[in-house]
Amino acid sequence: MALTTIELPNCTVLAMSNRLDGSHTKELETKVEELIGGGNSRLLFDFEELDYINSAGLRVLVMAYQQLHPAGGKVAVCCARDYIQEVFEISGYDQLFGMYSTRDAAVNEF
Repeated sequence: MALTTIELPNCTVLAMSNRLDGSHTKELETKVEELIGGGNSRLLFDFEELDYINSAGLRVLVMAYQQLHPAGGKVAVCCARDYIQEVFEISGYDQLFGMYSTRDAAVNEF
């Protein structure tokens, strides 16, 4: 997994590529904890280049949601491929996270 962090005025984008699975979640989890600890309350996970996500990857997003949502923060996902979008729908996580087809649409909602 390659991870790029982009600071925007109204949110922080975490763009990932390749696979988000058990062998790569620690890097993402560490980065999310660092961002939340630094005061970031709006995280956008950009999955445009992500080919695969498993339950370990989903767990990191849920952890971010659990930490940010009670304090009014927001976690959203954009640009997920159809089969990754389906994982969110089957698991019900599409009800927790804002799901957007483009990064611009997500950023505008923040």
